[in-house]
Amino acid sequence: MVGSKSNKVALFASAFLVIVLVLFAILRDNSDSITLKEATKILENRSVKSVIVSKEYVYLKTDKNIYKIASSQLNPSMLANYKVVTKGGFEIVVYFLLLLLLLGFALFAFIWFKKRKLLQRENVSSNKYSSSLENTQPIESIKSDVTFSDIGGISDVKIELEEIIDFMKKPKRYKSFGARMPRGVLLVGPPGVGKTMIAKAVANAAGVPFYYQSGASFVQIYVGMGAKRVHELFVAAKNNSPSIIFIDEIDAVGKKRDGQRNDEREATLNQLLTEMDGFENSSGVIVIAATNKIDVLDSALLRAGRFDRRIFVELPTKKERASILSKYLDKVPHELNVDSVANMTVGFNGASLAALVNEASLLAIRQHDFQVTIEHFHQVKDKVMFGKKKLQMLSEEQKRYRVTYQAAKVICATYFDLPFEKLLLSNEKLTPSTDEPLIKHELESRIKMLLAGIVACNIKYNEHASSAKNDLDEAKEIVDKMIQEYGMGSSLISSEHEKEIMMKKLYDETRNLLESLQDVMKYVESVLNERESITKADVKKQLNEVL
Repeated sequence: MVGSKSNKVALFASAFLVIVLVLFAILRDNSDSITLKEATKILENRSVKSVIVSKEYVYLKTDKNIYKIASSQLNPSMLANYKVVTKGGFEIVVYFLLLLLLLGFALFAFIWFKKRKLLQRENVSSNKYSSSLENTQPIESIKSDVTFSDIGGISDVKIELEEIIDFMKKPKRYKSFGARMPRGVLLVGPPGVGKTMIAKAVANAAGVPFYYQSGASFVQIYVGMGAKRVHELFVAAKNNSPSIIFIDEIDAVGKKRDGQRNDEREATLNQLLTEMDGFENSSGVIVIAATNKIDVLDSALLRAGRFDRRIFVELPTKKERASILSKYLDKVPHELNVDSVANMTVGFNGASLAALVNEASLLAIRQHDFQVTIEHFHQVKDKVMFGKKKLQMLSEEQKRYRVTYQAAKVICATYFDLPFEKLLLSNEKLTPSTDEPLIKHELESRIKMLLAGIVACNIKYNEHASSAKNDLDEAKEIVDKMIQEYGMGSSLISSEHEKEIMMKKLYDETRNLLESLQDVMKYVESVLNERESITKADVKKQLNEVL
């Protein structure tokens, strides 16, 4: 910005200097001075064409030159035969107007030059925009080869969608009743639960063209590009109706309009709303969209006549996980009880289950095994859930603390029948956290399991390791929610020290439990020292002998 201002100043200064030099060259007095004798001779020869008289000089203009002589030297009678022109203020005005004219011309030239450069820039931008539009791939439908039989554990969702499939197959049946199907169906659920596969299965079952676009593909650099893309999508779908449009991650373009300027996103959203309003009952086009953030969507998208049917796709239950696993294990050589794998995968979505089966198969290949076993699943479960982490190098003393810590956790988890199948010494988490509605005693059981390692180390060593941080943070978070949000304290409105009181109570109860199970603790510690893993069934057997 500073550079451009200095350039303008330099340009103006240069233009002014050029104009001054030009005017000086034009207006300067370039006549030759002559003597009285020379002037008399010129006048007598009759070679003078015009005479101009000023206050100081008399100018004698001939065909070849202009001469001047001081007015005081020349007798006026000598000019009797000539028409004399007096040089006065008029010429000054003319010269001043000429100066203004030149300045105006210079200013006009500068503005024209500046506009020309701006126009060139706009042409470059326009060419880029046109090139971007030309390079945009045409929207084409895809043939869906996904069937509902390929997707396990979505029986409830399938029932909701069967009506839409039937409508697309037999539209006349519904029109005869004066019924119309929803113009938009919104699939809501966490990532990885199979929302895209469900939409593809609907298209396959209905036997109609399937148009897939992600919300992010509409968000373009140039204003108007996204809106054009939306229009092209709907035109293509209507030209090939009946058809299904699927917009994945619609929250990328359909976020609430909060008044902050974002021309491209708002233009795209407005175009989407316009296209959905422009549906005719006979268009035969249904829009299916997916999101895991329904709370951020603009209310205009959710009103009746647009996405007026919502289907919630939740994480699979145990039965649904078993169904999904059966699909993925179909072509995998194994000797597995699928229910056992389903038990150990609480909190897994469909994509995670697919990854789990794949990782277990790869591990079996690396170990040169002929089939996949439950042991392979135990070894790769944490890798799929939490990512592969480098195992810590523990000293002998640190390992003792770790063994005690994990032994207490696995005993409490088994005692309260929390969902897990096996504990490894290197486990970061024994059981995944969940947002499912839980009863107060279930939440307290989880907190006791999270505190168990700290309690056991304090009983045995009077101190515990920093690795307890994650479990302690989760325990605090659950207690905070129980008191502040769930009204599970001594009263519905929590007092200032309510969380501290609850945490101390649960800590003391965990301590009493572990002190009463010292024989089981010794057994579990010995197994972890020897094998660095223990199953829930093994711990349960020991607890049954003591209790």
